[in-house]
Amino acid sequence: MANAHAPSHPYHLVKPSPWPLVGSISAFVLAIGTISWMHGSSFWWVVPGLLGVLYTMFVWWRDVINEGQAGDHTSVVQLGFRYGMILFIASEVMFFVAWFWAFFNAALGVDGTIEVARHEFTGGIWPPQGIEVFDPWHLPLLNTLILLTSGTTVTWAHHALLHNDRKGLAWGLVLTIVLGLIFTAVQVYEYTHAAFSFAGNIYGATFFMATGFHGFHVVVGTIFLIVCLVRVGKGHFTPQAHFGFEAAAWYWHFVDVVWIFLFFSIYIWGNWGAPIHMVVE
Repeated sequence: MANAHAPSHPYHLVKPSPWPLVGSISAFVLAIGTISWMHGSSFWWVVPGLLGVLYTMFVWWRDVINEGQAGDHTSVVQLGFRYGMILFIASEVMFFVAWFWAFFNAALGVDGTIEVARHEFTGGIWPPQGIEVFDPWHLPLLNTLILLTSGTTVTWAHHALLHNDRKGLAWGLVLTIVLGLIFTAVQVYEYTHAAFSFAGNIYGATFFMATGFHGFHVVVGTIFLIVCLVRVGKGHFTPQAHFGFEAAAWYWHFVDVVWIFLFFSIYIWGNWGAPIHMVVE
């Protein structure tokens, strides 16, 4: 009798869930609140939608984790998850391509029609006149070393998981999380000591958009890894089934690679020949 109700296929049929509806309504409320805030209303208009989105993320991912622990995520389902994560990272690549494009377009004026505006905003040179830039071999280099080291620690954690070394998995995650937090703290310190602002100059706008969004992704990746660490404490993940951790590791390596491009293109090439602003210790 039990076999009569057993699934005859490897696919997971998702149970009816209220979270897509709740999430879409919350996102709509968040958008309206954010627009109102930008037009001078109180920031409190943003709070209901933001809380709704965060709550939806928490309960929806909780349900997905419970499905996995119940055995619903077969090898076929996990393959679909991997394809989805690859497409998500590909979309993130294109997201950062936009900010790199904005930076290089302003720096090089590759479109001839932009030359007049470029001279107006930059004085015909890059970085623009009057801009004091960060020394790439100071805090940016330190953050590069921190993030590259975190890439090795998350790889160590993945290797430990594949060999069912729970202690090595936990320590690898802890070190990666600590390094991610240090990276964020150093970047916040750097921002607070910048000699230029976001507003009023094209250099500051492109610099803060590119590096700021990367910093946001580091924060998201750190939260991702913290969730994985909590799940490790609960006994989740096996050498055969650990997509949640694998997705977090992929995302973290993506963040690493983007930073390498940022470091060489914005901090080194983009700052070449400009006066250096010494960050006060």
